[in-house]
Amino acid sequence: MTNRFCAFLRGVNVNGTSMKMAEVCKVFSDAGMEKVTSVLASGNLLFSSHRNSEELKGILEKVMSEQFGYDAFLFIKTKREIEEIFSQNPFESSPEHHIYVFLGLENIENVLLAEFQKSDSSQNEQGKIVGNTFYWKVAKGNTLDSNFGKILGKKSLKSQMTSRNINTFEKILKKI
Repeated sequence: MTNRFCAFLRGVNVNGTSMKMAEVCKVFSDAGMEKVTSVLASGNLLFSSHRNSEELKGILEKVMSEQFGYDAFLFIKTKREIEEIFSQNPFESSPEHHIYVFLGLENIENVLLAEFQKSDSSQNEQGKIVGNTFYWKVAKGNTLDSNFGKILGKKSLKSQMTSRNINTFEKILKKI
């Protein structure tokens, strides 16, 4: 049975890791993925496959690392998982705030919540786990300056998670 997936790549088109999404789509297609397309330039690849998420992660990280010469980290979610993540967002949208969703290895949501609780959060900054997903609401303009935002750049977390704005999930759902 073929399923629809989204691969969320970590660290694409930031810090010197630059790649064109058309090239990434070709790498995915050459690795046997079907109906490959990208959403935005931040490394969100939609595709179909008969394999499971774990198999896909191993295959795609390997081919991406070989093709682009970097340590590729990606996190794969099914269409149903993406729908759940989007619908379970615990925060109300507002023009003054960003809402980020964190995807990663098992238990990363608890690691992130602990880091958030240890950091000095600004007014109206919130972190919350729903299911196995950590959500973060922060005032626009404060993402990188907040104490929690600085923690997210830790090298130790690099291979464990990636984040996307909730608006990216909305775009993915429209295209998946």
